[in-house]
Amino acid sequence: MDGGEEFVPPPECPVFEPSWEEFADPLGYIAKIRPIAEKSGICKIRPPPDWQPPFAVEVDNFRFTPRIQRLNELEAETRVKLNYLDRIAKFWEIQASSLKIPNIERRSLDLFSLAKIVTDEGGFEAVCKERRWARVAQKLGYPPGKNIGSLLRSHYERIVYPFELFQSGASLPVQCLTIYHYCLKTFTCSALSKSSIHLQYFTYKNPELKKLQIYGAGPKMMGLGLVDSFVCRMCGRGDEDEKLLLCDGCEDNYHTFCLIPPLSDPPKGNWRCPKCVAEECKKPTEAFGFEQATREYTLQSFGEMADTFKADYFNMPVHMVPTELVEREFWRLVSSIEEDVTVEYGADIHSKEFGSGFPVNNGKRHLSDEEEEYARSGWNLNVMPVLEQSVLCHINADISGMKVPWLYVGMVFSAFCWHIEDHWSYSINYLHWGEPKTWYGVPSSSALKLEAVMKKLTPELFEFQPDLLHQLVTIMNPNILMSHGVPVVRTNQCAGEFVITFPRAYHSGFNQGYNFAEAVNFCTADWLPTGRSCIEHYRWLRRYCVFSHEELTCKMAACPEKLDLNLAAATHREMFIIVQEERKLRKSLLERGIKEAEREAFELLPDDERQCDKCKTTCFLSALACSNCQERLVCLYHSQDLCSCPSEKLYLRYRYTLDELLAMLHRLKVRAESFDSWANRVKEALEQEEGNKIDIKDLEVLKGEAADKKFPNNELLQRLNTVLADIHKCESSSTELLGNSQSRRMSLEELRTLVNTTQNLPCVMKQLEEVQAVLQKIEEFDARAQALVDSTKGEWKQDSPLPAAAEIQALLEEGASLPVVAPACELLSGLQEQGRWLGEVRRTLGPEGSEVTLDVLRNLMESGCNVPQSVSVETAMAELQELLTIAERWEEKAQICLEDSRQKHHLSTLEAIVNEAQLIPVQLPNILSLQACLSRARAWVTDLEEIQNGEHYPCLDDLEGLVAIGRDLPVNMEELKQLELQVASAHSWREKASKTFLKKNSQHSLLEVLCPCVEKSKKREENSLGTEEDSDVNLLGLTAQDLRDPGAIVMAFKEGETQSDSMETDNSDMCVCNGPPRPLLHRCHLCKDWFHGGCVPFPALLGSLETNLTKPLCWWDWNTRFLCPRCQRSRRPRLETILALLVALQKLPVRLPEGEALQCLTERAINWQGRAKQALDTPEVQRALERLQQVEEEMSSIKEEEPEEKNKWNGNTVIVLSDSEETEDGVIDLTEDVNSPKKSEEKLLQSFTDLPDMSNQAVFNHFSPIGCCLLSGVESLLSLVPCLKGPVIDLTTSTRAQLEELQLEGDLLEVMLDQTHSIYRILQAASQPPHDALHTLIQVREESLRPSDLYCRGSKSKDSRRKRKSQKTESEAKSTEATECKKTKSTDPHTGTHWSQAHILFVTIKCL
Repeated sequence: MDGGEEFVPPPECPVFEPSWEEFADPLGYIAKIRPIAEKSGICKIRPPPDWQPPFAVEVDNFRFTPRIQRLNELEAETRVKLNYLDRIAKFWEIQASSLKIPNIERRSLDLFSLAKIVTDEGGFEAVCKERRWARVAQKLGYPPGKNIGSLLRSHYERIVYPFELFQSGASLPVQCLTIYHYCLKTFTCSALSKSSIHLQYFTYKNPELKKLQIYGAGPKMMGLGLVDSFVCRMCGRGDEDEKLLLCDGCEDNYHTFCLIPPLSDPPKGNWRCPKCVAEECKKPTEAFGFEQATREYTLQSFGEMADTFKADYFNMPVHMVPTELVEREFWRLVSSIEEDVTVEYGADIHSKEFGSGFPVNNGKRHLSDEEEEYARSGWNLNVMPVLEQSVLCHINADISGMKVPWLYVGMVFSAFCWHIEDHWSYSINYLHWGEPKTWYGVPSSSALKLEAVMKKLTPELFEFQPDLLHQLVTIMNPNILMSHGVPVVRTNQCAGEFVITFPRAYHSGFNQGYNFAEAVNFCTADWLPTGRSCIEHYRWLRRYCVFSHEELTCKMAACPEKLDLNLAAATHREMFIIVQEERKLRKSLLERGIKEAEREAFELLPDDERQCDKCKTTCFLSALACSNCQERLVCLYHSQDLCSCPSEKLYLRYRYTLDELLAMLHRLKVRAESFDSWANRVKEALEQEEGNKIDIKDLEVLKGEAADKKFPNNELLQRLNTVLADIHKCESSSTELLGNSQSRRMSLEELRTLVNTTQNLPCVMKQLEEVQAVLQKIEEFDARAQALVDSTKGEWKQDSPLPAAAEIQALLEEGASLPVVAPACELLSGLQEQGRWLGEVRRTLGPEGSEVTLDVLRNLMESGCNVPQSVSVETAMAELQELLTIAERWEEKAQICLEDSRQKHHLSTLEAIVNEAQLIPVQLPNILSLQACLSRARAWVTDLEEIQNGEHYPCLDDLEGLVAIGRDLPVNMEELKQLELQVASAHSWREKASKTFLKKNSQHSLLEVLCPCVEKSKKREENSLGTEEDSDVNLLGLTAQDLRDPGAIVMAFKEGETQSDSMETDNSDMCVCNGPPRPLLHRCHLCKDWFHGGCVPFPALLGSLETNLTKPLCWWDWNTRFLCPRCQRSRRPRLETILALLVALQKLPVRLPEGEALQCLTERAINWQGRAKQALDTPEVQRALERLQQVEEEMSSIKEEEPEEKNKWNGNTVIVLSDSEETEDGVIDLTEDVNSPKKSEEKLLQSFTDLPDMSNQAVFNHFSPIGCCLLSGVESLLSLVPCLKGPVIDLTTSTRAQLEELQLEGDLLEVMLDQTHSIYRILQAASQPPHDALHTLIQVREESLRPSDLYCRGSKSKDSRRKRKSQKTESEAKSTEATECKKTKSTDPHTGTHWSQAHILFVTIKCL
């Protein structure tokens, strides 16, 4: 195959997979598949999956030496090319020239193909003359148009042409000297041959030779030998010595220009003349064969080497290399001259020596039960050759490779070449494990064609080795064979598979990788004629035999009773031919006069002592020997080739006489013909007709005879056994049928089969008539039942009558009593089931039926599928399916309406869906749910109308409940959107009111703040401060329903007012921290509880900046009124802000409890404000106010008259520092003035924070003068306290009581009113100065104005001040309300001016 062509895999061979029953008889199964498999030459057998014999080789002790295979030497055509290259290279080498193969078009020039094509085209001269070098290039596969023909001519003329001339003999020298001597002896020049003409020419050209010409005999010829040594062997001249070449072999001389072809330059090195070259090249070459490797392997070391080689070659893991790739690469390598790949193959390893891969029961080791089973198996290759049906079991010797298996350890590319088995026997190969083995096979019918093709394509190989194909050393590409008409098949044998080759079937192949296989030969009865033909072929090839075919046949004929019947018949046919041939050969000896004979036991002689000297055949029946030539003998086919001695010296050596052979033949015939007699009797017994039937005992006798005479398991015996089995089966079935003892009632068809089988049996059956009567009874019943079934066929309707249940039940009971199952019983049962199901459908869908659900319909449909089908059932099923489909469609529509919250449908749409769905006579859960939703929607609309049409606006809680219900309904209602807007507006108003009243993080609800502060509420706050606040329902003592009634809320509010007005104020509770009393305690003005200075924020002493500067001695204007966080629960907005909230409330169509409470609070505040104005407008109070104004003016005039140095304390500046982070809503901060104390304090604190690198002590030292001034200002106030005297004005007891009552009531209001401060100022001026309270407040302020505290507050950032809002300790948690008050704004009750609660610092600045 040309290297550029792709390998095309041949078709696959047959593959067989026997069952366990077939697998039990190996040779029988092979004989069964032989007609099919023999046509392909090879076949593959896959055993049953569970047949997996254990690998029995002792791996550690298994050592072998493989063969070396060079792949490109295996292929026949490649080897011819390599042999040609060897000869031409040798030709040039012995002439002192080295052969360098040229490259053309990047590939080496194929010199063998070039020489062959040129020869086929007529030779070098013809190709050059007719200019056919381009055609030569085209045949070599080179592309046209590149002037390759000229290159080929040049290379051919330089390299190949001299070798071709040499092979043709044209380059050999003419024996001129011999001719010259002949001419001297005859003294004539006439009648010279062509050689003598050349001699004349040479002598004419050579003057030296011309001088030596002598025409007579004498001693003058003495000097001629000396001349011969210095003349050219071609031209006979001795001139031009510089051109003479001396042969290093024979020392002859040749001119360089006389050589053919002539040499331009003398060669370098040793040079041989054409005669020596011819002698060297004509030496016979050694027969090709494989050499053994030098290394010994174990299975593990060989496997490592093989896997490494394959992985490195294909550059991938071995298990990932495709078999197709390996196959293409193998045929490419064997066809390549350039690539030399060498592999190793552990072939023909004797299992006798190394152990078989199958378990063998040879006593060397104990076998397990599983191994024992495989050791006895006929597929065990150690067992198969010696099976009873095998011919080889009659050979006593253990023939290695034939009777004893051989082992094969392969690696990738290791190959076995084209060959047929010895004696053309069968072979079987089992692959124990490893990668696949690829096989190629040719059927025996094409064996001669394969041999002819190989001889035609490679005649050079067969010239020296005629039996080349028997050497297993030559392979040829299957594609080449197929192109010449040879059919080839292939297969990949995987682990656990068998490959069988048939007689004279050529086969070859290679291994895909590392594997382990085992093979052996076997011969069956059909092989005997093939074996005899093989001996004749061996005789023609003069090839040695492995065993004597005649000896094997005679040994089987000697004991015919031990032979298998098929084998006996085949042996008889084979023995008959052998006896006839032997009689013919011995008769020819008698005709030659050879009468002497002696008996010889050839089987006792070694094979080499009984081989024919001519054809190498092993003799057994007879041989011809000579008394003079004792060491030689020949077979009778070559009696003429023994020796030349007279006939009297020749004698016949024989094993059996002709009579003995005939007796053996007769015994074989009797053994073979005994079967024929038995077969005739069996055929006669089995073919008896009605009226001539025999008894059962006669058939059993024939069966016993077959067993006694060991007849083979043939078709006739199988038929006899089948008939007997049928007889026994019919007897048993009839007995059970008639005796009602059946384990299972038979069907009508089985009964008919029983009757027919019984009637067809070749013997008499007594129970036949009774069985026929039973059959007739069953058929009559079946006809009646079938008639009833046919009468019920028709279309089903709701009002159609159902089949008569009683009649059906009666027939079923009658059928159950029969000994045979009638087919109509099944129809009756189906009809009964149909009636029940149709009745159930009618009851379900009828008017008297109960409520139908989807599950009921589905169950009916499911049960209807299990009922035997009929027109009625199909009609009912169709109606049910239609009803179910409609119901499911409405269910799906209702489910979409219920679950689709994004697109709700209007009430009218849903009502239409429900009304239409109610027309379906099926209860639909989703429709019912949708109907319930519609009922709730209607109720929701009714509730909404009742609320909206009520006496009052609806309560917010009621509207929220309606909104929640409406949102859950899958109905689109326009009223819901309006309600949602109203609820959102109400929540917005409540949130705005909460921001107006509630402090940040307040624990009180809005309703709680708006309600009166009663004693009960106060106690509850004390007990649950810091815990979960009470609900608004419990606040006024009202239920949730009462909160929806405005009158109830107003009445509760009035009661709360009454309780708050009469609230006892003589309490003496301690501070919010519940700590023990300690100095600096201050008392709440309203609840009279005591509080620590650091727990709650105390009021600023001086209310306004002007008072501090102009009227420092007006102590009644000092702010000593303190309301604790429990009493001042809200921000206390101004009345104007509350009125704005009430205006917004009036616009809401919703009632809120907070709104009612706010209205009550506003009404109470306005009422109090009116009474407070009346009290302040009384003459007595007006006189008191005028008196206060007069006192303040007097003190101002005294201040102006005093020296400036004495009044410098009045120039103290008041600085307000705000701790709050932002101005609260609705609060006006008057400390934003540039000259305000707050701005001054901020500047002072900023000066502290601008010194980040200074320590606390350094800051204190830096600001110590300022700190001293701050502290001296506070101390100056402290010195003023003892000087304060009062009362300044006088009030009557009734007026005082009235004002005190108004003051108490105003403090209870959560509203900021200006009259509150005015009343407090008058009451203060009418009382003694509160020295203790003033002293406490000044000391608390003095503590807060320490330099360290000042620095700490000034250095803290805004973020750190925010962190003070959250307290961690439990005591701080209890005072959360009080701590929060530090962040809220305080209010001047007189002026209504708002500012942040801050530390009031008095800074005394001395005027220079």
